[in-house]
Amino acid sequence: MSLTAAIKQQARILGFDAIGIVRLANNDAPSTLTPQPHEPCPENATKIVPQLYHRLTEWLRLGYHGTMTWMERAPNKRADPRVVLPGCQSIISVGINYLTDHRANEQPGHGRIARYAWGKDYHKVFETRLKQLEKFIKGLVPATHTRSYSDTGPLMEKAWAEQAGLGWIGKHSNLVSADHGSWLLLGEILTTVELEPDTPGTDLCGSCTLCIQACPTDAITEPYVVDATRCISYLTIELRGDQDRISPDLQQGMGNKIFGCDDCLDVCPFNLRAEPTHESAFQPSAVTLAPSLDELSRLDEQTFISLFQQSPIRRAKIHGFQRNIAIAQHNATPSSA
Repeated sequence: MSLTAAIKQQARILGFDAIGIVRLANNDAPSTLTPQPHEPCPENATKIVPQLYHRLTEWLRLGYHGTMTWMERAPNKRADPRVVLPGCQSIISVGINYLTDHRANEQPGHGRIARYAWGKDYHKVFETRLKQLEKFIKGLVPATHTRSYSDTGPLMEKAWAEQAGLGWIGKHSNLVSADHGSWLLLGEILTTVELEPDTPGTDLCGSCTLCIQACPTDAITEPYVVDATRCISYLTIELRGDQDRISPDLQQGMGNKIFGCDDCLDVCPFNLRAEPTHESAFQPSAVTLAPSLDELSRLDEQTFISLFQQSPIRRAKIHGFQRNIAIAQHNATPSSA
């Protein structure tokens, strides 16, 4: 069995539902510079890197990142994994299916939480398994260097997942898998080992625009481009501050959503063939499946922390979460219709 095949087999054993490999050009060296967003991408980067760099810096130039200022730092580092891990030759991209066979309770008085946050924090799930896979790789190639992330590092992980053949980036800017639809959470391992690459994903969106039409706040400004400052996921999770930080039209578009949004994912035709996950960590709790706006609005900070101790919902913090609940309660009143 080849090294690449052995790594893929072990990834499956560890519980990853999808795995693919990207090989970087080994005759190129990463830039040691840290250019500003308006500066051109270094010419000595591998072919895909300038495209990613341009895509990122243009998005930043438009201000679509909002208050997520950390994304402005070292854009060439985000575009080029060899700046993150010197000598990086391959990226191992992995995914775990998080779709469950449950339906959210959206009867009056209930809020809506994005599916990925129904169960435990996926960062913890990935961290453990990625470390185990790193250990396996180093057991086969002791001299290798590795680094792993799951939405925690300076990497454009959806773009690299597309290059690794896990799927393609849809018009909603999320990864779409022919096997798992829109329901893959992603992680990656950078390694100095040269592995056999997979064929990049092919865009199968065609003329479909259902995701664009479904967005209640018109956050998808054009196919494949999302203005985060209008995206409900950003508004309910990343944006800090009081209710007046969100314009009335965006508040209305938020509906009953109190953490994240699945609207653009729900309508994707490729989800019709997606099978539910076998991963127990992503199964919903009674609170996340049927969140009572009235009950959650009365949470104090200690109860909030305890209730969502192992949940990504803690990222919104108690103030942001209760702000979102207040907006959902207002949207549920007849006068707000």
